[in-house]
Amino acid sequence: MSTDALLALMPLIIMAASAIVVMLAIAIRRDFKIAFHLTLAGLLLTLATLSLAFRHGAMPVTDLLLIDTYSILACALIVASASVVALLCRDYFQRVEHQNEEIFVLLLTAVLGGMILVSSSHFALLFLGLEILSVSLFPMMAHRTSTSLEAGIKYLMLSGVSSAFLLFGMALIYGEFGVLSFRLLAPWAVSHNLFALTGFILILAALSFKLSLTPFHLWTADVYQGAPAPISTLVATVSKAAVFAFLLRFWVFTQAYRSEILVEILALIGAASVLVGNLLALRQTRLKRILAYSSIAHMGYLIIGFVAGSILQTGFLLETTWIYLAAYVLTNLGAFAVVSALSSDERECDDPQTYSALFRNHPWLAGIFMIHLFSLAGIPLTIGFIGKFYVFAASIDAGLWWLAGILVISSGMGIYYYLRVLRLMLLPGVAVTGTATPAMRWILSSLALLILGFGLFPQPLIQVIQSLPKP
Repeated sequence: MSTDALLALMPLIIMAASAIVVMLAIAIRRDFKIAFHLTLAGLLLTLATLSLAFRHGAMPVTDLLLIDTYSILACALIVASASVVALLCRDYFQRVEHQNEEIFVLLLTAVLGGMILVSSSHFALLFLGLEILSVSLFPMMAHRTSTSLEAGIKYLMLSGVSSAFLLFGMALIYGEFGVLSFRLLAPWAVSHNLFALTGFILILAALSFKLSLTPFHLWTADVYQGAPAPISTLVATVSKAAVFAFLLRFWVFTQAYRSEILVEILALIGAASVLVGNLLALRQTRLKRILAYSSIAHMGYLIIGFVAGSILQTGFLLETTWIYLAAYVLTNLGAFAVVSALSSDERECDDPQTYSALFRNHPWLAGIFMIHLFSLAGIPLTIGFIGKFYVFAASIDAGLWWLAGILVISSGMGIYYYLRVLRLMLLPGVAVTGTATPAMRWILSSLALLILGFGLFPQPLIQVIQSLPKP
């Protein structure tokens, strides 16, 4: 292997080595603080080495991996989000010592799976990265309580079904064309081959499960509610960002956007996800279930932008989807971080009634939560508004008026249930006992400033995304 290829692989090597180091440290001595600091050091070192890989430009590592600007940006988003989740895990799980250190090993392997996924250019690495990510999530979801165990088992069973869809789709494509490299599949999009089309539909179904798109969303609310709050954050941000970044890469590599049938299928999935997610969120009384159905709707918005960008140009596809993805990850990180800061491994702060009088008792935390709720609702001056504006404008430019209409109606429904939570925070009630540590206060403040900063001055983010080459 050449030196350039080794430097390109260095972030993946550092992440894998970090997981091994943390595992060996736990085997030698169970110490929660040591495990946390080693994990955070590994994540930060990986972020640093991503800059080394960035300087070398696009670097194909055999036929399996392509380390380029796109994959490096996706890896940076995944690792940075995972660093926030690691801080959430420290505050959430440290109350019971010598029992929770394995969480950090699983967190690192989940990040490694996501990094492999977004860098893959071959079906073999797609399956390997997706399974490393998924298998790491099962025990994290099932950690601590019987409710968590139920969430982990449910995700395990349904994830197995999605893996079966993925493998069957890969088998159909390989049986028809005899290749597994994405770039070699580009001619299929205009061939109208039935086996290839069926294979790609099955692959989209498997990825739709991971993104909790309708009708593959049935696991989402139960898993979000049952899993510990930091793990719900991991699933909502790191996992979905990795899968969507891969979907965009796969879509462009194979030129699947040239298939009218696939574009129409994704348009229907996006519209259904937006409507189902918002309608079901209106009926929820638990905060984590509200955020779960909200994430289904936001994935639907993202798919609508995906479809509109596919009809226009691949450059506009990248700009629209990445701006919305950045808005989604930043906002959900902060929203779930507030829930996690108020929760513990003994009590989940999930009942909206427990947020009554939050403005009176914890005004700073309530203000931060309000900013994230406004961004989720797409209120102006937040990055959430910029993301929704891009999706709406792309839908209009692509002539998808029916999708634009659904987006406007569903956004109105979303504002209602977000403001319902905000209203509860203003009402008198019993004070919540949880609070945020100084490190978490710094993280939450930074996320809120980014949400407002990119909402007021989105041009720097737009310029960075516009400078990216096609995935």
